[in-house]
Amino acid sequence: MSLLQEFKEFAMRGNVVDMAVGVIMGGAFGKIVSSLVADVLTPPIGHLTGGVKFGDLTYQTINYGKFLQATFDFLIVAVCVFAMVKVMNAVMRKKAAAPKPPDPTPSEKLLTEIRDLLQAKA
Repeated sequence: MSLLQEFKEFAMRGNVVDMAVGVIMGGAFGKIVSSLVADVLTPPIGHLTGGVKFGDLTYQTINYGKFLQATFDFLIVAVCVFAMVKVMNAVMRKKAAAPKPPDPTPSEKLLTEIRDLLQAKA
């Protein structure tokens, strides 16, 4: 088997394709969450703290402000992702709990077959 053929089989496996889609969607979703944090949530927090920019805080040569900012960003992102996953799980539970239509009775199946045969003859 050629190397190209082996690579093609590897790349076309379901789990590899699913993983690739997940990585791409994760990257796109990460941009949404980053924008939510940077553009929507951080400005009001900055306003509440009197406009302090944690990234600019230093102690001699240690940039502890950037570490604090990264920590706050992580916490905000974690809370946002948790909330979104919680909402998605609730939606999925509702969807799974939706009542399914009952299976047709044997009489209904027979009538459906008769209807289909009559339509085929017409």
